[in-house]
This record gives sequence, structure tokens and C-alpha cells, in this order.
Amino acid sequence: MNEIKENKMGTMPIKPLIVNMSLPIMVSMLVQALYNVVDSIFVAQLSESALTAVTVAFPLQNLMIAVGSGTGVGVNAILSRALGEKNYKRSDAAANTALFLALLNYVVFLFIAIFAVTPFINSQTSNPEIRSLGDIYLGIVMTFSMGIFFQITFERLLQATGRTMLSMITQLSGALINIILDPIMIFGLFGFPKMGIAGAAIATVCGQVIAAIFGLVLNIRYNREIHFHIKEVFAFNFEIIGHIYLIGIPSILMMSIGSVMTYLMNLILMTFSSTAATVFGAYFKLQSFFFMPIFGMNNGMIPILAFNYGAKKKDRINEALRFAMMLAVCIMLVGSLTFELIPHVLLGMFNPSKTMLKLGTIALRIIALHFPLAAIGIVFGSIFQAFGKSFYSLIISLGRQLIVLIPAAYLLSLTGNVNNVWWAFIIAEIVSLMLSLVFFKKLSRDEIEKL
Repeated sequence: MNEIKENKMGTMPIKPLIVNMSLPIMVSMLVQALYNVVDSIFVAQLSESALTAVTVAFPLQNLMIAVGSGTGVGVNAILSRALGEKNYKRSDAAANTALFLALLNYVVFLFIAIFAVTPFINSQTSNPEIRSLGDIYLGIVMTFSMGIFFQITFERLLQATGRTMLSMITQLSGALINIILDPIMIFGLFGFPKMGIAGAAIATVCGQVIAAIFGLVLNIRYNREIHFHIKEVFAFNFEIIGHIYLIGIPSILMMSIGSVMTYLMNLILMTFSSTAATVFGAYFKLQSFFFMPIFGMNNGMIPILAFNYGAKKKDRINEALRFAMMLAVCIMLVGSLTFELIPHVLLGMFNPSKTMLKLGTIALRIIALHFPLAAIGIVFGSIFQAFGKSFYSLIISLGRQLIVLIPAAYLLSLTGNVNNVWWAFIIAEIVSLMLSLVFFKKLSRDEIEKL
């Protein structure tokens, strides 16, 4: 194989590199956040029960994204590190194995769609309308979930080789198609039948499939550092699969914890009212405007850190972390201020009842206090994943979302005041930040300082 010129991740100045790698992903994830909000806004026009149905469907829907994204984290780290070491045979093997794993993940979730959707929805609510709507919505998005798994895979392959602008195109295409189709299919515009919540689910699936097609085309045409071969896709390279999931499984578990947390929070909040759970769902949509860009920067950071770890460039790793930390905290401070100053405006987009607006205003103002702390933890997570220490991120997420958050939320719910439950987020974030600092100090001593 001809020698491939030095990748920009090892040569470009760090600050422009982080902007170059992360900005397209951040923009595309902002569009994804916009889609999430717009989708819920349209669904909310049907009824509060429809919005609640989407909320109770979210944990399993998020689990699909967790499995796809976590697998992508493993592929991304291995592929980027192989490129940093100029091991092109291994980078190709990682890319081809990623396609096989995307197909395998879809088959697993197809079985879950067939056998588990109805019991899952029924376990969260006894309201027959919410049960029916949730079953319809979740059944569609899971049965036809092949698009999301291949979309995520193709995006991560583009990100791993530094082509984040092309990755942005794939995600933008899917999100925009989704936004356009939502009102058409939900309300029956331009001759389409009025499909209600089923229309929202179909629009979601269509956007994912189109994004996956765009991702495939862009990888074949422009991603010159990796090569697809159908025989290698089904070669069952167990060594590569093992290394992908050595990094990926902790990431999958870490992101899946969010699904478990959301499910358990729904159960706690439903003891007060379905409106309380709907407020929590609305919060999750709104906070994505600020969290998604940070996660986008995180996705751009992982290949930079992994590449320079493989290339043994300590100074570039340290500079990247300092700049990313400053940028993340600034973004989250803007988020906190927005939630504190105009919560009623944000909630007003969801056609809220007076009860939902009153409850939601208090919730948003309390929860938003933890945003800057969360930013620091997310940046630490990027180096844990890039250095193959995803287990650290897993422990931190367990502490934040399950071991601390849920017991704290449950104990606070015993006061009989739902407003007290929201303080659990602040408590959990303080504990997770302390864990992050301990693990980073260990990683810095054992890995970074020895480069």
C-alpha cells in the first residue's frame, strides 16, 4: 500500500483542529436537538397524552442509540489509533467489522420490537390512551431501526478519519427530512393521510434511512483511508470485534444507563401525575440544545486524543483538554442562564396546560444548576474513551444516573413534593464530578505523563 500522508489530527494546531473536527458535529447535533424538540412540539399538538407516550417510549428508543453509538465509540477509537500508528490493514478491518456489527444490532432490536414493546410501555402507565399511543410509536421506530444503526456507523467512520464535515451532512440530511415529514405525516398535509403519532414514528424512520444512504455514499466516494470489502464485512474478525467491544461495551452500558434512569424516573414521577413525567420528557428535549453540542465536541475530541495517543504527542493531548474544557463550560453556562431566565418560553412550545407550565418552570430552573458541572464531566469522558478507559466513564455514569440520582430522587419523592425530586440532579452531578477528578488524576499519572 502506498504511504498515506500524515493525518491532520497529528499536524494541525490544536485549537483550529478541535474547531475543525467538532464544529460540524456540533452543528449537526444541534439540528438533531432541534428535530427532537420540533418532533415533540408537533406530537404535543395532538394531546398531552401523545407527548407522554413519546416520553415513556424514550428509554427503549434511547437504548438503540446507545448500542449503536457505543459500538461506534469502539470502532472510532480503534480506527483512529490504527491510523495514528499507520496500521492501515487494521483500520480497514475495523471499518468493515463495523458494518457487520450494525446489521447484528438491528437484528437484536427487531426481536425486542416483536416481543418486548407492549410489556415495556404497560409497565410505566395504566392509562389506556398513553399505552396505545406508546405501543404504536415505539413499535414502528424499533421494527424499522436498521437505518439508525447504519447511520451512526457511517457517521463514526467519517469522524474517525477527520471528515466531520461529511459526517455533518449525513446527520443534517436525516434530521431535516424528519422535520419536513413530521407535520406532513402527523396532520395529513399535501394529500397524505393523517396518521397522528404513527406519522411521527414513520417520519423518524424515513430520516434515519436517508441519512444512512447518504453516509454510505460519502464514505465510498470520499473516505480514502478506509476500504469496504463485502468478504471482510462477514469475515467474523473476532480479534477486532473483541477490541471494539472492550472499549464499546462500557460506552454502551454508560449510555444505556440513561435509558434505565429515564425509565425509573418515569416510575417515580408517575406516582405524582402523568404531567410530572411529561415535564421530565420536555426537559430532556430542551436540555439537548446544550448537551448535544458538548457531546458533538466530545465525538470530535475522541479521534484527536486517540490519534495523538498513538503518535505519543503529550503536549497536544494536554492542550486539547484545556481548550475543550473551557469551551464546554462556556456553552453550559449559556444553557443554565437560558433555563433560569425564560423557562416559561421554552415550555410554551409544548402546548402546556397550566399545571404543566407551573410544574415545569420550577423543574427547569432547579435542574439547570448542574449544567456547568456536567460539561466538565463530559470532557473528562472523552479522554477516558480515547485512551481505552471507558470503564472509568461507566463507573462515573453509574454513580451519576443510578447509584446516586435514583435513590436521591426516590427519597426526595417521599417528601410528597414533586419539586424536591429535581434536586437529585444536582446531588448526583457533584458526586460524579468528584469521581471524574479522581480517575483523571490516575490516568494522567499512569498514561499521559509517561508518553
